[in-house]
Amino acid sequence: MHAFLGLSCVKSVALPLAVVLGTSAAVAEPDYRVETLADGLEHPWALVWLDENRILISERAGRLRVFEDGSLRPDPVADVPASFVAAQGGLQDLVLHPDHAENGWIYLSLAHGDASANATRVVRGRLDDNRWVDNEIIFTAAPSKATAVHYGARMVFMNDGSLLVSVGDGFNLREEAQRLDSHIGSIVRITDSGEVPPDNPFLDRADALPEIYSYGHRNVQGLVVDPATGLVWSHEHGPRGGDELNRIRPGRNYGWPVVTHGIDYSGARITPYTSRPGMEDPLIDWTPSIAPAGMSQYRGDLFPDWNGDLLVASLAERTLRRIRLDGEQVLGDEIVPLNLDRRLRDVRIGPDGALYLLTDEADGALLRVTPGG
Repeated sequence: MHAFLGLSCVKSVALPLAVVLGTSAAVAEPDYRVETLADGLEHPWALVWLDENRILISERAGRLRVFEDGSLRPDPVADVPASFVAAQGGLQDLVLHPDHAENGWIYLSLAHGDASANATRVVRGRLDDNRWVDNEIIFTAAPSKATAVHYGARMVFMNDGSLLVSVGDGFNLREEAQRLDSHIGSIVRITDSGEVPPDNPFLDRADALPEIYSYGHRNVQGLVVDPATGLVWSHEHGPRGGDELNRIRPGRNYGWPVVTHGIDYSGARITPYTSRPGMEDPLIDWTPSIAPAGMSQYRGDLFPDWNGDLLVASLAERTLRRIRLDGEQVLGDEIVPLNLDRRLRDVRIGPDGALYLLTDEADGALLRVTPGG
């Protein structure tokens, strides 16, 4: 029996890998065991542990769901803030306050507004008997946009307790990623209550929004802070090619759309430059695009050789990637051979050291990955 989440109740635990995944035994990877813990999730976006026995899951369709006692609660969380559900819009990322055990705060990013004017928003609230309560609006990106794509919307707490939030370029607004008077195409940094930290890099510039931490981003959908070193890692979607892994530093310009290894979806060249003075070069360029989604840093005992490495879920490539790190150096980038062939939206590390994945599908699933054998 599994010690966490009441997994002894999950029927798929005792099934062979090929049965769990609906694949043939001939192509199943023997080194990993993949279990389907729950299905019936509508485009799940993010997951977070409320405690060792409960997982909170966001669905892009506008619902929060709780997985507990080995199964998905049939009733969604009540009184969740309304979101703009269209295309890539809806409910998105989830993170817990560093002192969640004491204060109960849960942070949720979402698309706010309507088709003519919408933006990335962050709220926080608490759960009380499967109800969202004490809702507070923490941040809303400006200006609003009239596209239902490229929200960014990933969040992570830094070691000092401040919160990083990514804001996408809205697809049609990519030139604004080079402007400091717009949150479009940036990573912002705020306090846990939504204020501006006093050491943000552009605080004293009259032509800049004070929340901006870094800029020149297209659509950041992976954010990780290493608790041991404080290093900030991010990845972002390029167009056709040009997906990037970056080491984020305050005040730096990450180039989009002046610099990219990708080309436009029409096949047209976006820019002649893949590198420019004063702009940060990516540590990894994925061309062709893998469409990176969630990202976590592995800490645990089940995969001891992975400790400190980054794990990246991908949508277009339909794989999980392991990025081997040594401090600030990237040593390698490899596909973890799970043979799932499913769009992967998020990857998180459980209290048990296992990997937990969400599949980006209309009938999406929560998966658990452990060593095989």
